Amino acid sequence: MFENLTQRLEEVFKGLRRRGNLSESDVDAAMREVRLALLEADVNYAVVKDFVNRVRERAVGAEVSKALNPGQQVIKIVNEELIATLGAPERLNLSGPRPRVLMLVGLQGAGKTTAAGKLARLLRSQGERVMLVACDPYRPAAVRQLETLGERLNIPVAYEAGVAPPVLAERALDKAAKGGFSLVILDTAGRSQMDQELMDELHAIQGRVNPAEILLVVDSMIGQEAVNIARGFKDQIALSGLLLTKMDGDARGGAAISIRSVTGVPIKFLSTGEALDAIEAYDPNRLAGRILGMGDILGLIEKAESAYDEKTARQQAEKMLTGEFSLQDFADQLRQLRKMGPLGQILEMLPGSMGQMAKQISPQDAEKHLKLTEAIINSMTSSERRNPDLLNASRRRRIARGSGTEVQDVNKLMKQFREAQRLFKTFKKSGMRGLPRMFG
Repeated sequence: MFENLTQRLEEVFKGLRRRGNLSESDVDAAMREVRLALLEADVNYAVVKDFVNRVRERAVGAEVSKALNPGQQVIKIVNEELIATLGAPERLNLSGPRPRVLMLVGLQGAGKTTAAGKLARLLRSQGERVMLVACDPYRPAAVRQLETLGERLNIPVAYEAGVAPPVLAERALDKAAKGGFSLVILDTAGRSQMDQELMDELHAIQGRVNPAEILLVVDSMIGQEAVNIARGFKDQIALSGLLLTKMDGDARGGAAISIRSVTGVPIKFLSTGEALDAIEAYDPNRLAGRILGMGDILGLIEKAESAYDEKTARQQAEKMLTGEFSLQDFADQLRQLRKMGPLGQILEMLPGSMGQMAKQISPQDAEKHLKLTEAIINSMTSSERRNPDLLNASRRRRIARGSGTEVQDVNKLMKQFREAQRLFKTFKKSGMRGLPRMFG
């Protein structure tokens, strides 16, 4: 989402790093570029003005003038102030008697129903026994959509045709209490715009079930209108947090930066894709890292941990570092990589120079190359995957025919595989000293 903003800021930072000393005019010029980059990214004007003023005040002060590397010190200040603007993270408050109620509100099209399924999956993995409640009888197929998600997740969905949402929510809560459920998630109705009828219904539901959390689901791709919607809901109902959807989109992303400062409502979750596991707890440090081109190595580690079991990962790492890993190990790693999510999202998380190289590759090209590699390896016999030295010319022609590729594609893969083996052997001999350079 922040690709254009990241590129603009990286150009500014590149100019700062090249200077051994920074004058006040250098800082002013850099801040003008930062201001333009943020405004073009659709960040709220008042937020931009306050942010730039805070950075400039620190950047022309003693902490930069006395620094060994003034350019890097300014970048550090920008990072710290961006984190402050994004707001401190807050977790769900699910204290109190069980079952607790988590109520999702928002306009139509924001992604409430899918967000309900994602939260149900996430919170169940954290030990909650979850029930979903379909409180949107108005939108065509809304109930069926939630029931389908419930079936996929093996999570029960409560719904009664012809029952008003406030009464349905109360009955579902009573049913959850009797059934031993610890958490009830309400998928409430939305409208194309805020109106009193919508707010009256939400107030009625709130009065019946006393939710522990009321999360506003906001489409982050609609720009500053997302901020206006959040303000409108906050004025009418006691919001406890925000869930921003479509953070994997190609919009400018300014709403995500502005919304906490303008509304005062904490962001609690980000939805980063269509898959049911594409949701993450909000962390301003990690989001700032992505915006400033520093990657999100913690997010990458979390994705890897969810895809790899610890024993297998350790065994594969040991093989890689000794240069003894085979094409079978390579194929296994590709399958695990698939579990981590869309390749484009993974590339965006890479830090430093690795991230810069990754940005030169389109996600489509990377995905195409991954599929080509899988096809070639799958066309090999198990003995060929374990022992690539068996791959003579005739075997390579057979593999190319079987994978729908050319012999040169097979040769190219084998060359890359051999280079990877040599690379990791070099890391092993050098005590891993080469890795820091890869990560910038």
